[in-house]
Amino acid sequence: MKDLPAALLELIRRTSAEIPDDVHQAILTSLENEKKGTIAESALKIIDRNIALAKQKSQPICQDTGSIIFYIECPVGLDQIAFEDEAKLAVKTATKKGFLRQNSVDSLTGVNDGTNVGPGSPTVHFHQHHGPELNVRLILKGGGCENVGAQYSLPNEKLHANRDLDGCRKVILDAVLQAQGKGCGPGILGVCIGGDRATGYELSKQQFLRRLDDRNPHAGLDALEQDIVKTANELGIGPMGFGGKTTLLGTKICAANRLPASFFVSVSYMCWAYRRQGVTLDAEGRISNWLY
Repeated sequence: MKDLPAALLELIRRTSAEIPDDVHQAILTSLENEKKGTIAESALKIIDRNIALAKQKSQPICQDTGSIIFYIECPVGLDQIAFEDEAKLAVKTATKKGFLRQNSVDSLTGVNDGTNVGPGSPTVHFHQHHGPELNVRLILKGGGCENVGAQYSLPNEKLHANRDLDGCRKVILDAVLQAQGKGCGPGILGVCIGGDRATGYELSKQQFLRRLDDRNPHAGLDALEQDIVKTANELGIGPMGFGGKTTLLGTKICAANRLPASFFVSVSYMCWAYRRQGVTLDAEGRISNWLY
């Protein structure tokens, strides 16, 4: 795949510098809904100008270019070791070119080698399928929004939350309340009901691969997604916690099997700088299609 390095570099550049159309449209709709002359309207106008400047100058939308998370759907037989090596080289090149900030540090020493490559960075998830398509998706998730993620174990006596969808609703909304003013809102929630502590968080982040304008095929989860957004936007938290009608741009929820002894609800929070992009690659590693 001789063209793979260039394709991965372009994927990183575009993910870092350009907000997907579905996210930008949600921000513009929210701007129209905010009361004129308010701080909330001003905050969303600044966000919109930031989006335009980043795209125009091909520079990162945010100085925190975040955790680098690849999701790769690949045919059986792909050399995953070689592909991951190419992904790491692309990250190093993107960092050198300024598409990614030098954000990744050694947790024990605090040393930053300036490459964004090290244990756990980037994170690469491979998922094999029987088709011929090779799809590569990338999420850049900032540290500020990562800090306000939350995981609950039901039942939760303090919140009067039982092991049902109403209990899930209560803890998800509590996560929104606890995050207010932090995490660079308006935010997007990715939620997993069930699983264990590790897979719950992993699956909650995978929800960020969905488009904001899609609908959940499970009727109960679809209703919960719509309710969480509506209720959160009535809390008055607003963009950056300044007050207003736009606290969340979206909520995406999945469910995973769990053990009878455990009932976790894992909530991942994404900031307004919702950096998510994806491509389909051909046999030579060239980009044949953009996925968002």
